[in-house]
Amino acid sequence: MSESLVKRLEKKIAALDVSPEQSSVGHVISVADGIVIASGLFDCQAMELVEFATGVRGVALNLEEDSVGIVILGDYKEITEGTEVKRTGKVLSIPVSEAIVGRVVNPLAEAIDGKSSLTGGEEMLLEQTAAGVIERKSVSVPMMTGIRAIDALVPIGRGQRQLILGDRQTGKTTLAVDAIVNQKGKNMKCVYVAIGQKQSKVMQTVALLEKSGAMEYTTVVLASASDAPAYLYLAPYAGVAIAEYFMKKGEDVLVVYDDLTKHAAAYRELSLLLRRPPGREAYPGDVFYLHSRLLERACRLDDTFGGGSITALPIIETQANDVSTYIPTNVISITDGQIFLESNLFNKGIRPAINIGLSVSRVGGAAQSKPVKKNAGKLKLALAQYRELESFSQFGSDLDDATKRLLDRGRRAIEILKQPQNAPVRAAAQVISLYALNNGHLDVLEPDQIATWQRNVLTYIGSDEALASKIESDWNDEIEAAVKDIVTKFITV
Repeated sequence: MSESLVKRLEKKIAALDVSPEQSSVGHVISVADGIVIASGLFDCQAMELVEFATGVRGVALNLEEDSVGIVILGDYKEITEGTEVKRTGKVLSIPVSEAIVGRVVNPLAEAIDGKSSLTGGEEMLLEQTAAGVIERKSVSVPMMTGIRAIDALVPIGRGQRQLILGDRQTGKTTLAVDAIVNQKGKNMKCVYVAIGQKQSKVMQTVALLEKSGAMEYTTVVLASASDAPAYLYLAPYAGVAIAEYFMKKGEDVLVVYDDLTKHAAAYRELSLLLRRPPGREAYPGDVFYLHSRLLERACRLDDTFGGGSITALPIIETQANDVSTYIPTNVISITDGQIFLESNLFNKGIRPAINIGLSVSRVGGAAQSKPVKKNAGKLKLALAQYRELESFSQFGSDLDDATKRLLDRGRRAIEILKQPQNAPVRAAAQVISLYALNNGHLDVLEPDQIATWQRNVLTYIGSDEALASKIESDWNDEIEAAVKDIVTKFITV
């Protein structure tokens, strides 16, 4: 009996792996406010994941000559001076697979929606070099948002970066969510990144997406207001890493960053805690690089490289409608255009409250379908003339007929562009409305009758899918005649 026990022990000893294992281990010098300064990790990489003896993980952000500044991802209360910390040799990445679609995750791609945990998937680096010029293709395929004012006046193409900015409570998130809802059936994945918002508000948005069937193709990345600044800092990079996974498979992806003002504030907080020198408005000197390396990853790939695309809709919050402050001007210079929502217009009941004068798309008509482009051309001019004449008309009642016509056309243009929230409009209905306005068919209606007329058109076009698809695909004499029939059908003087 004892002999067999000895033999078993000899076998176990022979099979025991006693080869030396090398690992870089350091110790905590100081810990405060979620930031650890550690010594001993001399060969640590930037953005490398490190692990403390307590099991909590962190990310190396500051690489000094004799210490490393680490941002803790989790609870740091058990970490004390002298706690052991070791390198993992792994630059921060998240696992992404098809299973992430329809889920709510944190910036480390861990499920936080109460459903089953996410396992496996391809490791996607949070910090990734953007595609080069050779890999890219010009933006020419429309990405319809379902919002008349945007699709007609500041069109967005697949692969474009279009900034949405405005004061608090002016409808920025609503525009972005409507754009996500409108992608149903358009073969486009969506990623909504919520940064620094109340968790209850984000859950309302998720419920809205579920109700409209949009969660079937959407992933929500949530770093709520109660999370550590590190999560708020990493959230948009996690969102674009998820988008890149699908782009590399040749798919089109829409990413909404809501919002990058809070992202910059979280980065400022981390930088000041890491004792980085403050610059303008206490932001660190690389705050421009923070957003440029994020937004440059949005592009349309050439067919040789898969042909996928990432369309980015970053959101920025302004103060008192001032677009000339530090962070807004930074992001304006990175993006391909901006949509400015003005609080004065919002308070007047013009919603979406888009200021057409300050909103621009640097891709323009290249990202519009032929029917929309053909019928949207005169709209911006009509609105500009109306804005110009509106102020003068307040001071005098004696206006000539030409001026009155321009004012009337402008009022109807504004009514055409008004739209309730969470009600994106398909392209065919937009084309019909624009055609009716440009050709004077709506001049016989009072401005307050236009909303009812548009609802009737929307109902009618929704019941004839073949006709709607025809209007959306091309524009010729035959289609124009069909549109004219629809326009006059619902006009009752």
